Amino acid sequence: MERMVVTMPFTANDYEKLHQLMNSSPEIRELLQKLLDSQQYTISKISHEVRNPLTLIYSTFQLIESSHPETRDFSHWSELREDIEYTISLLQELSAYNNSEHLHLSTFSAQEFLGQICLSFAASCVDTDIEFSSLIAPDLPSLTADRLKLHEAILNLLRNAREAISSAGSIRLEAVLKDQMLQITISDTGCGISPEYLDTIFDPFVTYKPDGTGLGLAIVSRTITAHAGTVTVTSSCGKGTSFLLLLPIT
Repeated sequence: MERMVVTMPFTANDYEKLHQLMNSSPEIRELLQKLLDSQQYTISKISHEVRNPLTLIYSTFQLIESSHPETRDFSHWSELREDIEYTISLLQELSAYNNSEHLHLSTFSAQEFLGQICLSFAASCVDTDIEFSSLIAPDLPSLTADRLKLHEAILNLLRNAREAISSAGSIRLEAVLKDQMLQITISDTGCGISPEYLDTIFDPFVTYKPDGTGLGLAIVSRTITAHAGTVTVTSSCGKGTSFLLLLPIT
């Protein structure tokens, strides 16, 4: 079912401007922090209150479908299932986006961490026509970060790369240490991104995929920014896409 592209006036750039403003004065910082905390609490509460009963509805839906297989042939039954699944996914990603700046830091081996991600993702490509390769420098030092959130951010980019390849193609992850920064490049030979979309690709609730929520790349951006890092993208239609993550090692 095709979904409309929805945009919101509050963008990722607006968050950056807010943080710059917060640093200009202790009084302004305190006021804006209260506003942001209030907004995040409200979003979390709404997401939680809606997701719980919706999950029960979906469980009941699955029970009916299991007990009465003939319902799968009912008119609009599959569309109903897709709508429920989409809404649950949207609420989950909304919660993830809302909490993407709250980090639980630990120190771990960057090489081992990235190696595990690559092994897991490579296994998901075994039965496809996609060739996955990786190059992780052996001299990577330890990294202090939120392991779970960073893991999800990198996997998100890898999944996007896989979705961008319609049939055969290749995906590559490279990780090196450069100027005391962990530099991670994820590139693919997929369909690419139109130039007019690149400026808004990290904005929340902006999507150009038929079934997208518009929060995946926004979560990646906020997570990397919360780690004092940056994420940038280069792409062209028909020639693939490349995401560059820069994370401080200290």
